[in-house]
Amino acid sequence: MADQDAQTPVGIEPPALSVLRWAEPPEGPAVVLLDQTRLPAEEAELVCADVPALVRAIRTLAVRGAPLLGIAGGYGVALAAARGEDVARAAELLEQARPTAVNLGYGARRVARAYEEAAGSGPGPEAAAVALAEARALHREDTEASGRMAQYGLELLAELLPGGGGHRLLTHCNTGALVSGGAGTAFAVALRAYRKGSLRHLWVDETRPLLQGARLTAYEAGRNGMPYSLLTDSAAGSLFAAGEVDAVIIGADRIAADGSVANKVGSYPLAVLAKYHHVPFVVVAPTTTVDLGTVDGTSIVVEQRSATEVTEFTSKPGARGGGEGGGTVVAPPGTKAYNPAFDITPPELVTAIVTEEGVISPVTGVGLAELCARSSQVTIS
Repeated sequence: MADQDAQTPVGIEPPALSVLRWAEPPEGPAVVLLDQTRLPAEEAELVCADVPALVRAIRTLAVRGAPLLGIAGGYGVALAAARGEDVARAAELLEQARPTAVNLGYGARRVARAYEEAAGSGPGPEAAAVALAEARALHREDTEASGRMAQYGLELLAELLPGGGGHRLLTHCNTGALVSGGAGTAFAVALRAYRKGSLRHLWVDETRPLLQGARLTAYEAGRNGMPYSLLTDSAAGSLFAAGEVDAVIIGADRIAADGSVANKVGSYPLAVLAKYHHVPFVVVAPTTTVDLGTVDGTSIVVEQRSATEVTEFTSKPGARGGGEGGGTVVAPPGTKAYNPAFDITPPELVTAIVTEEGVISPVTGVGLAELCARSSQVTIS
């Protein structure tokens, strides 16, 4: 969705993306998603009429991104309640769909608790309505959080990069409107900078193996008229060496209590490069991504995905082709693959964490706990 509170947009803003919505057609309630596996070639919606369909959409990355997964989890539980199904089981199935993204479990559990409290005297339409209202509240809160993170992030960049001139920002994976109820997390900061006239260039990692940067971030940057260039993940080092990066700005799927950050695989190498080249490395995420019950980075469960995502190539997840996974085979038969969905960046490599409640810098467990104490949205496992 477009960032509505930007005061000085550059050019004409595109219409807001409808990424996820609740629908009540004659055949029954459903969660309707913008199918991200079909972008950028096609903007098509995917209708999930039950929880198993939504779980499949989450696992195949038709819907993705930590904040949006939390929203999807909430609406998924509301869908189960509206269908008269086992709400507790639905919340469990949704939470297990992608184990690293803490927002998913948070959204599902939050709506399930609201339903259970309302259903104390017995389940029914009234309790289902409460569940839907809670899912909508979660959606609205994420939209508002996105705007606050964008502003805090913009102010932080002005402090970190004084002297005027436009910022040259490097980002990884996709953190825009496709992952949020609002304009996103890290991408929202870059978009706010662009609309305020302080973005010189956005460097977009393609994000192997599923190309979320190439397919999705480039799509959002182009849609908003932002100046950007796409690069292979392995080219980032030469970009730093050439002095072309002023700051790295990424999102997060889980932040542990010590400030360790789990994000799309490839984030940790960027943090190491940024440290060596004395470039700020900034993480932007809502407090719903903080998991104070996860002590440190070694305690974060990292999702391992199919080897075919590495041994085959496709321009979009789920495409049908000659390989077992639906793509073009690029490795010899029988090749094994290491395919973690995320990596962990330790807090000492993170310059700052930007949330809707403010900025943490330096990143410490104490600072994170103090900031999260101001928010009612923190997840404690």
